[in-house]
Amino acid sequence: MVMRIERVDEPLGLKDELVHFVFRVYQGTNGAYPALEWVKNKPSTDDFEGFRRVYEPFLEFRLGKEFDELYVLRDDGGKIVGTVALVYNLGEMEVPWVPEEIRGEKTGLIEFFMVDPSHRGEGHGSKLLSFAVGRLRELGKVPHVVTFPELEAYSYYIKKGFTEIMRYREFVVLKYAERDLRS
Repeated sequence: MVMRIERVDEPLGLKDELVHFVFRVYQGTNGAYPALEWVKNKPSTDDFEGFRRVYEPFLEFRLGKEFDELYVLRDDGGKIVGTVALVYNLGEMEVPWVPEEIRGEKTGLIEFFMVDPSHRGEGHGSKLLSFAVGRLRELGKVPHVVTFPELEAYSYYIKKGFTEIMRYREFVVLKYAERDLRS
């Protein structure tokens, strides 16, 4: 199966497809990701409408105001298998999960990094992460990730060459250390 990474020029136009994709991730992680940390009563993993109600406004904000670049990984049938977003114009952005200490002009954030759980272990995450790091480097940025320390993603990033540089609220900030991402 051929997978291709595509830049999304009109992210809001993909909102409905992305809500469905993220819900598949939510189901596949048993509600761990996305964390929906701002929601008191998280929807169950079989409640798509409940998930849409709480997640769609947040996704709309991210697609319209936060992400500088959005990429999707599609299979040869056109289905989204993975996503990654880059955020690098941090100067005036009001994003509460990004600490002031890393909001410099050289910082690039890897965000919205997900792979459909039914495609885990196939190398798609490594492909997307390698692409994101390479694209940020092209732009002269130092790749960073803001995540939750209890997520499986945390150890994945560490394995891929990121190092923890600080704790911030309930998050952890990781910075990419020069090395080969393919391992």
